[in-house]
Amino acid sequence: MTHPREVIIIGGGLAGLSAAIYLGRGKRDTLLIHSGRSMAKWEPEVQNYPGFSDGIAGAELLNRCMDQAARFEVEIVEDEMESLTKQNGTFHLRGVKTSYLAKRVLLATGLTHLPPEIPGVRECLGTSLFFCKDCDAFRLQGKRIIIIGRNNEAADYALGMLLFTPHVMVATNGEDVLWDDDRAGWLEEYGIHVRHETIQRLEHEDGQVHSLVFARGEPVQVEAMFTTRGDVCHNTLAEEVGARLDAEGQIRVDACMETTVPGLYAAGCVTPGNCQMVIAAGQGATAAQAINRDLFDESLRQHALPRKGKPSPIPT
Repeated sequence: MTHPREVIIIGGGLAGLSAAIYLGRGKRDTLLIHSGRSMAKWEPEVQNYPGFSDGIAGAELLNRCMDQAARFEVEIVEDEMESLTKQNGTFHLRGVKTSYLAKRVLLATGLTHLPPEIPGVRECLGTSLFFCKDCDAFRLQGKRIIIIGRNNEAADYALGMLLFTPHVMVATNGEDVLWDDDRAGWLEEYGIHVRHETIQRLEHEDGQVHSLVFARGEPVQVEAMFTTRGDVCHNTLAEEVGARLDAEGQIRVDACMETTVPGLYAAGCVTPGNCQMVIAAGQGATAAQAINRDLFDESLRQHALPRKGKPSPIPT
């Protein structure tokens, strides 16, 4: 059991790291615990993060933020968190390696996109198979695109991709379609072909897909794919401590990113909203500012305001 920290951040993605930087600069005793599995690592070239006009690898962006947080004396450890409880105003966290105590906790645990279970998919992740149209459509202009999915989001992705390329197809991978009648009509209106056969495998070279092989019918040449199978929100810790979730499993927060459990905050893709790196970083900063103010107000009420050294006498 380590000594009680002012703040513990769970998650080493852009939300957690942004919060760590702010709290470190605010001279808060801050510990960041991460698992090393941020989804930002799946992005070989982030082109929409301000300040990097030539793009930057997601892993490199994380490393830079880690170094920046450490510069401001934030302690960073790698551990897998197993439980979170609150007793007498203090949060108790248990990890695989050790246990932790904190006055405030920020959950920046994110989510994981579910790739389709098709041979060849794992090798193509982040190179030619993507999850986010807002992140990756721009780089794929004019290319042959297939959307793997069967819901409203899959139809919307296919229709939205027409702004970037005329070569768009939807593959339902042998499953019944779930999109509504309006979208069915729009797919037909804009000439987007739908393949219903099961996908046997992706043919690729070093992660670059070049064709989809179906159980029946001819293979289809393709240069990039998007999938809309769904997401897994990493909300177990929040749920365990009693924080409310929405219908999709995301953690409910207020304007200051505080959950329904006092002193527990959440930021990034584990909360409702558009899952973008820059948005996650902004939410992390918002949460950090709110936590800093919360701790400041508490110290005033308890007549325990921290201060650096003794005041110098004022000359008369």
